[in-house]
Amino acid sequence: MKLKHFLFALYILIWTALAINPWYRDDWFLENLLVFVALPIVIWSDRRFGFSNASSWMLFLFFVLHGVGAHYTYSEMPWFSSITHFFGFERNHYDRVIHFLFGLLLFFPFYELFVSFQKSTKTTLIFTLIFLLAASGGYEVIEWIATEITHPQLGTAFLGTQGDPWDSQKDMLLCYIGSMLAFLFWSQKLSNNSTLNESQ
Repeated sequence: MKLKHFLFALYILIWTALAINPWYRDDWFLENLLVFVALPIVIWSDRRFGFSNASSWMLFLFFVLHGVGAHYTYSEMPWFSSITHFFGFERNHYDRVIHFLFGLLLFFPFYELFVSFQKSTKTTLIFTLIFLLAASGGYEVIEWIATEITHPQLGTAFLGTQGDPWDSQKDMLLCYIGSMLAFLFWSQKLSNNSTLNESQ
């Protein structure tokens, strides 16, 4: 069995388990709108362009962590309760971690997708960075609109503001940091690979 098939089957198994008796069913549904839209696009993109094993692992990890957050709701993630109490945080920061990982883990999969259209490594790296920065802000707006249209009463649970008026801006900042770190890492790595290939 190919790695991609194994990861997909494992993800479906984990997603199904997390879909059973989530803490808040309505919130779970809203959180999984991302999955219902994104997963078919990921599958189509892989068949059309092909993701590397590295990208497949990154996509798998991000989707699983998102699924866990959807099951418990990000603002009440019990795995982070001990961390919250230990450091004396006023809020649960699981959502912040996921925003950071959105930029860090999804940078390379998006790069592989975009490089299929633009063969310039440098141009594609910059475009991927700009795309993720824009996607982060766009997601905050879509998140708000989806909540207002479907379940306005779930605003706190779904948006996960936890009383912080600057929650959206901080989420975006974490995504920016993750994206920038990924940009620097992959720029260096791809540059080194290109230099190595030219010398052979």
